Amino acid sequence: MLAANPVGKWLAATGMESDIVISTRVRLARNLVDVPFIVKASASDQARVVDTVRWALQDSGYLKRGKFIDNEQLTEEQGQFLLERHLVSPDFIEAKTKRGLYVSRDETISLMVNEEDHLRFHALVSGFDFPSAFDVVSKLDERLESQVGYAFSSKFGFLTACPTNVGTGMRASVLVHLPGLVLTKEIEKVLRGAVHIDLVVRGLYGEGTETKGNFFQISNQKTLGRSESEILETVTDSTRQIVDYEHKAREYLIKNLRVEIEDKVFRSFALLKSARILSSDEAINLLATVRLGVSLGIINQVNLSRVSKLLILVLPENLQAMLGERLKLPERDERRATFVRESLVR
Repeated sequence: MLAANPVGKWLAATGMESDIVISTRVRLARNLVDVPFIVKASASDQARVVDTVRWALQDSGYLKRGKFIDNEQLTEEQGQFLLERHLVSPDFIEAKTKRGLYVSRDETISLMVNEEDHLRFHALVSGFDFPSAFDVVSKLDERLESQVGYAFSSKFGFLTACPTNVGTGMRASVLVHLPGLVLTKEIEKVLRGAVHIDLVVRGLYGEGTETKGNFFQISNQKTLGRSESEILETVTDSTRQIVDYEHKAREYLIKNLRVEIEDKVFRSFALLKSARILSSDEAINLLATVRLGVSLGIINQVNLSRVSKLLILVLPENLQAMLGERLKLPERDERRATFVRESLVR
């Protein structure tokens, strides 16, 4: 998991609408009963939570399917590696308090211990597929609840550190690629519509991160007073609408601006195949344009899965883990360019 592992199954581009929806995630926030919340927990409380969760994962058989890591074992570089793979939050890797992390071998499941809540765990699957993601995370939730016991109120539901998570404690989200809406200048209107119905739009790595390559995370905001099925229905319906808008934007581009779009795509592809120096940001933006070209049938030399995986593998810590060595600039940018060239001509 912290070496040159293949990227997770969620980048396989095999799910529904995978030309637009990169992945679907369902995340649950839980706290253990009779243990102070993280903001009030002592060092011994935090250690007890980590040990309790580790034992529960061992006893339930989940530990055989992945790895559990104490944050003291993580270097700064390894933490960034996990963030690049969408397995942890920025807050998790920045904290100095006692924390733990479980990740399944295929990276479908990630469980952070002592982040904002005692437990934050998600299922991450390819394409537009809330039923599969919810099924995976619900099974883990049931096993953990039977072993550790959750803080729960008959009036409010699951109790969490942040009021917006109280209730189901569930966050349902999609990572979407919306270059069509950006190029047709419709993106602001569409995203305002999402916010208007209490959805949250974030950058590539979640809260507090910037948007790169026209990738956006869209999720529900509040959980109190809403059932899991209601949350899933709202985010599913909204995602379907956004996907439809993006399809129409792409159709408009091909019908009215085909030469300009082809030029943009082929220029990006040519640069990736010939560049000798590539920064991670430049690589992401160029690969995102090529991804649009593959989706539109303009480019057929590579498939969506390969391009999507490259979007992760070109990132600094994943690149260095894959190459098995630490690299300083400008050598890292040179090696990134070489790796991308070789990957695109296979």
